[in-house]
Amino acid sequence: MAEPQIRFDDGASYERMMGVWSRLAGEVFLDWIAPAPGLRWADVGCGNGAFTELIVERCAPASVDGADPSEGQLAFARTRPGARVAKFTQGDAMALPYPKASFDVATMALVIFFVPDPAKGVAEMARVLRPGGLAAAYAWDMHGGGFPWTIVQDEIAALGHKVTYPPSIDASRTEVIRELWTDAGFTDVETRAIAVNRTFDSVDEFLTIGLNTPSIGPVVKQMSSNDVDALKARLRSRLNVDGQGRVTLGGRANAVKGRLPR
Repeated sequence: MAEPQIRFDDGASYERMMGVWSRLAGEVFLDWIAPAPGLRWADVGCGNGAFTELIVERCAPASVDGADPSEGQLAFARTRPGARVAKFTQGDAMALPYPKASFDVATMALVIFFVPDPAKGVAEMARVLRPGGLAAAYAWDMHGGGFPWTIVQDEIAALGHKVTYPPSIDASRTEVIRELWTDAGFTDVETRAIAVNRTFDSVDEFLTIGLNTPSIGPVVKQMSSNDVDALKARLRSRLNVDGQGRVTLGGRANAVKGRLPR
């Protein structure tokens, strides 16, 4: 049986699964990098535009160019209010469709561990930035249990099923992303952790979303009905449910920023 691959093609589904998380972490991230208004932005791996929308809302950009390989994700991004400012183009993080020195800021939001060659992706951000430009990224701390859906992955593994991870999972480590930025020639490199919480209205909402994510849904679909029932029961026993029936989960990301020399 072929190993399931993580694919992001449905923008609306991604919004329910990860777009909310992306905005929660993205707000903290943008406060940390503290960009000036009126800058030209490249949002690398923009997906369905969840983080791009934050840039438009909070940073008063002169322009934003989002690139992503999934046309399905981009189609959703183009329906957002931020599309009045942002332009979305199909493209590869390792070969960005932009000329050299085109932007003031380049970002990767929850992307770098999906790039097959992270060093090439960071080098591309450096290429498209002007001298003095800022490159920054954040990624779930996959090794440290920071991925919001780790609880689901743990229970899938406990039932004897293989969990699907991003291809460059090590790029979520703080020491690795720091080295990637330094090796690409960025200076004043800093890192930090970002912790956020998300509340679901009910256990059923959590299960509906959590068992249908692109990284988990294909695995669940290959499980027997008995194992799916066992998975749901195991998750219900682990979740912290408040008096109103709500479930709150935490996520933790590692972030990095640095500047090109002038």
